[in-house]
Amino acid sequence: MNRRFNLLDEPWLPVRLQDGQVCDLGLLEVFERAGEIAALAETAPPGLIAQYRLLLAIVHRALSRTQGRWTDADRARWYRQGLPAGAVRDYLEHWRERFWLFHPAQPFMQVAALAEAGETRDKQKPWAQISLASANGNAPVLFDHSCDLAPRPIAAADALRTLLGFLQFTPGGLVKVLRDADKAGALANTAAVMPLGESLAQSLCLALHPPSRAGHEDLPSWERDPPGLAQLRGEPTLASGPNDRYSRLTRAVLLLPDEQGRVQWIRFAAGIALAEDAQAPDPMASYRAGSHGLVRLSFAEGRAFWRDLPALLPDAEGLASQPAAVLGWAANLQFLLGGSEQPLLVAGLASDQAKLLRWRSERIALPAALLASPDCASELRRQVREAEELFADIRKLAAGMLADTLPDPSGKDTWARARSLFDAGPAPALYFASAERALGQVMALLGSGDPDDLDMADALWRRTLLTAALSAWQVVRDGSGRSPRALRADARFYPRLLARLRPLRPTPAVADKEARA
Repeated sequence: MNRRFNLLDEPWLPVRLQDGQVCDLGLLEVFERAGEIAALAETAPPGLIAQYRLLLAIVHRALSRTQGRWTDADRARWYRQGLPAGAVRDYLEHWRERFWLFHPAQPFMQVAALAEAGETRDKQKPWAQISLASANGNAPVLFDHSCDLAPRPIAAADALRTLLGFLQFTPGGLVKVLRDADKAGALANTAAVMPLGESLAQSLCLALHPPSRAGHEDLPSWERDPPGLAQLRGEPTLASGPNDRYSRLTRAVLLLPDEQGRVQWIRFAAGIALAEDAQAPDPMASYRAGSHGLVRLSFAEGRAFWRDLPALLPDAEGLASQPAAVLGWAANLQFLLGGSEQPLLVAGLASDQAKLLRWRSERIALPAALLASPDCASELRRQVREAEELFADIRKLAAGMLADTLPDPSGKDTWARARSLFDAGPAPALYFASAERALGQVMALLGSGDPDDLDMADALWRRTLLTAALSAWQVVRDGSGRSPRALRADARFYPRLLARLRPLRPTPAVADKEARA
């Protein structure tokens, strides 16, 4: 295999410029124009996060090479004036030989040893093996028609972007080459968080991890020796730091280019397994309270992401949430800059063991005070919890009303069917969508720090939940029809709903205060 396709020069990284134009750039040009680039433009959420992580590892290693140690004041200066492009360019040129996608000895983010290993030398797999959006093996994907026996070739840039996302988000499971099974990627089943600035340079400053401690080197994969079969067969190892996590070869892959430089086939095996360390979680992973302690934040089907916003916010006791470390780094920088709001990208892939379920990306903007103040965060956490508790009560009352319209209303199976009817109907989505309309204003009031604004936020939220509850109940009522049985059921349960909603109605004093405001 000859040297072909160097990431420093070849256009492969999709970016959106400040004027809205989307184009592909090589790494050298990306960093030269980082202030002109608004954001990365990758459309696949796993690949988008993986590309940001690659750039962060490069910046961190470039600054470590020239700067040594740096502080938040340095980050603030780079945020205002731009990243030290010369240091990044010198670093990339120094390691240019390691950034060839097709290289006989050290292809970028791949394992050349698979070309000679007895287990893989004569075995090829379709490139869809590393695609999280393609049908391969026994994992069919709707609207994808990939065929393992005759995969369509893809461009080298597409193969590279696919590989980066796969290595970060691949779920654990059977591999059967070099090892029977393998560990998951660093972000498997994770809703990863990336703080965003007005330019790519600002985004990288916000999410840049602190310098490594003296005497400790956190090396990315391209600065390490080429992995051999013994390393691939070895036991899982802890990450040496974020750079290792951002570039870990969680699967051993070797792209096989054709004469035109396209990729149709690959070699594939178990990779350098990543062991999890509870004391050093992934910098982009947040944790929320579960039934048995904190669990990693992921995407759930049909669940609005704002319901999990408390997981991104600080908790003084550490029992309700553990926000991603990048949020703390961004909050520190916003404190120095005097920023009032922090936009966030939340993206990733949800999986159930080895089964891929869904991917999503969300963009939200949080007041900087919510990221920095546990007290403000506690107030928002309380309000989200109030919305969840109200929904649970509405669901129970609505299930009772629906059960009354069915044969054998008191039967256990009837109640289960009634709950299923409610869950499958429009009421849950309508309730949470209605509540979300006021969320931005509520968060802004909470983040202001003014006691009067806190009262206004509370009143606004209660009024919003009251409207959302009544709207949700109305669609359940409409779906039940106008039969005598349905009308009797509504007459029985509607007063109970009104009793539950009574605390949300404003008192005369509060109503008068709101009118004056």
